[in-house]
Amino acid sequence: MKNLMMGSALALMATALGGCKTPDASTGAGNTGGKTNTSTGASSNSGASGKVSRAKPYSHDDILLGEYASLTGSEATFGLSTHAGILMAVAEANAKGGVLGKKIRVQVEDDGGQTTQVPSVIRKLIDEAGVLAILGEVASSNSLAAAPICQEAGVPMLSPSSTNPKVTQKGDYIFRSCFIDPFVGTAMAKFARQNLKAKIAAILVDGDSDYSKGLRDFFTQSFQAQGGKIAATVEYVKGDTDFRAQLTKIKGAKPDVIFIPGYYTDVANIAVQARSSNVNQTLLGSDGWDSPDLFKIGKKAIQGSYISNHYSPGSTDPRVVKFVADYKKRNKGQTPDALAAVGYDAAGVMIDAIRRAGSTDRGKIRDALATTKGFPGVTGTITMDKDRNAQKPLTILQISGNGYKYVTTVKP
Repeated sequence: MKNLMMGSALALMATALGGCKTPDASTGAGNTGGKTNTSTGASSNSGASGKVSRAKPYSHDDILLGEYASLTGSEATFGLSTHAGILMAVAEANAKGGVLGKKIRVQVEDDGGQTTQVPSVIRKLIDEAGVLAILGEVASSNSLAAAPICQEAGVPMLSPSSTNPKVTQKGDYIFRSCFIDPFVGTAMAKFARQNLKAKIAAILVDGDSDYSKGLRDFFTQSFQAQGGKIAATVEYVKGDTDFRAQLTKIKGAKPDVIFIPGYYTDVANIAVQARSSNVNQTLLGSDGWDSPDLFKIGKKAIQGSYISNHYSPGSTDPRVVKFVADYKKRNKGQTPDALAAVGYDAAGVMIDAIRRAGSTDRGKIRDALATTKGFPGVTGTITMDKDRNAQKPLTILQISGNGYKYVTTVKP
């Protein structure tokens, strides 16, 4: 990544997080010499292409975690919120003495929300910084780009919120602390059929997004299995500004509900154009909707819509109440969205695994992550299954005013 881009990202992040200090990427640089890895006989490969070598043995005196995120670009609020949650978890752990008697640091790198930027960012964290483990990404497409590199390098990677099942299928060093698309698609289809009594649905999907296409597939399967009909499935591409052709087709299909498993900027623009085109059916979405910008762009057009999400900030669960209050203190009264919550939990799960491993040996940390059971997260109790996916509940919320109204919790 260019220094100018990273500098701009960090400046933006500091502003967005209410002056929260961001780790200086330069402080996380590790041993970048071409020493041979004694376990593999392979030298470090930090090139832009070619086979990835195993990471050098961890050599820092403290615990350096790497994070890659979309700190700029069309999904920037995702990266900024996730980072804020990670920093909060790290600060709390350090206040209690860190882990293994060592302080924890985070080196964050901006991928700009661009899949093409991910390989260079990941190699910077592994080859140059020498991080112990990696947190990220939010977007499934970006996690899919990073996972093979982390797997070959033998560096544990934990995604806070990438829900596409393929992410953890890349190898046994790849984990997630969130639920996956089959669970989300099935839950939303069941909600549409049973709670909203919808018989006919239409789907508007981002054809370039693994996240969006995965949710489309599982919603379709479940909705049809429950006796519903998918009358239309149409595609758009992230960044499109004119959705009239797609909406005309959907309008002609006369659905009861419209499922839009996309990200907040596109979703908000779609909602505005739908309402102006007299497409007034109930809109259904997913965690990709969760951003303050959804309300700024969508305004009245998104009111009454339903989304699946990782948690409700209005929960009365004592863990959630404390998390929300502490987050507000750190971030000038800002209420933590779901991305902040999953970032907080992901960092907590990783720190807990390092503690249980009792070592900075990455293989032992991998093993500890795989045996995570009953971790008390603010997004629910987290247990890793055999495929390294978190078994945890999801929450369905309704958009009301400038926030969300709790509807129901769905357990796995």
